[in-house]
Amino acid sequence: MIYIVEDDINIRELETYALNNSGYGVMSFSDGKELFEQLEEQLPSLIILDIMLPGDDGLEILKKLRKDPKSRMIPVIMVTAKTSEIDAVKGLDAGADDYITKPFGVMEFISRIKAVLRRYDKFKEDDLLVFEEIIIDDKKREVKVDGKVGEFTFKEYELLKYLINNIGIVLSRNKMMDYVWGADYAGESRTVDMHIKALRQKLGIHGYYIKTVRNVGYKMEV
Repeated sequence: MIYIVEDDINIRELETYALNNSGYGVMSFSDGKELFEQLEEQLPSLIILDIMLPGDDGLEILKKLRKDPKSRMIPVIMVTAKTSEIDAVKGLDAGADDYITKPFGVMEFISRIKAVLRRYDKFKEDDLLVFEEIIIDDKKREVKVDGKVGEFTFKEYELLKYLINNIGIVLSRNKMMDYVWGADYAGESRTVDMHIKALRQKLGIHGYYIKTVRNVGYKMEV
């Protein structure tokens, strides 16, 4: 899913049409408030962010995205009618992955998006999953806490990875069971609670990152 934040309805419709025709799912928003409300429900694969917006401008929104652990790794392409070099530099310095100016051709637009998504796919394949003092090396199936390799069972490892891949998002016990144990698993949700307890113990002082959401489930959060 790709999110578009653009207050010009004509450009927003053009971008949506181009992405849909290229096989991407799209949700569009006219300002940052709508974007952040949706981010509480679902994280996208990429955000296309206009700079000139009502309320917080694109640069302010980008800074907020990069400060939040759950959204800081989402690739962002800035779009603006401005052509001065200083605006491009500000966007890139603030953490944008690419920058495109209006007017732009549809083919160039789609090409830039594919290039950024390819870079992030490679990053996810080759690099480590990092959250504060916790590092997961998925190739080695290894977890380091404060630089030391910990001993985690298969289920504990999968559960920790699932939590870190969904930073700040509340995960129900049923969702966690489906992901880690499989939809056909007939066990009780208390199984999740027992594994969370074990995870917290093995993470030591960092076990507090796993927050309990009463009557729902858990989330990973600073």
